[in-house]
Amino acid sequence: MATIFTKIVNREIPAHIVYEDDLVIAFLDISQATPGHTLVVPKQEYKNIFELDEKISNHLFSVVVKLAKAINLSLKPKGLNILNNNEAVAGQTVFHYHIHLIPRYDAEDVTFKLVDHSKQLDHSVLSKRADLIKSAL
Repeated sequence: MATIFTKIVNREIPAHIVYEDDLVIAFLDISQATPGHTLVVPKQEYKNIFELDEKISNHLFSVVVKLAKAINLSLKPKGLNILNNNEAVAGQTVFHYHIHLIPRYDAEDVTFKLVDHSKQLDHSVLSKRADLIKSAL
């Protein structure tokens, strides 16, 4: 079944498109968490980053940089978040890979909470985690 983003790619539903090429489309998020909140989406459906093709990801991230600079120049935010959610537990609601560009005008526009566990961990735990990641490369 086609995702809502595929329907936008196919022009089955309207969107405010700000960029498009053969591989990627970018459009304003309907929620507009902040003015200029933009989604960058590969035209081909990939569920999440774990399925994303390397060629597409290289191109997609070059478009993310281009659009971030355009948002910064045109809308003059004080900052910008680049957000990507993968799987429901991480907040993904549309299972078609996408990246959010969220301009920030005020610190209270959008909130994220990252818990600091540094006081509960020792370096041996971190070394084991780092080794696990490195061994999977």
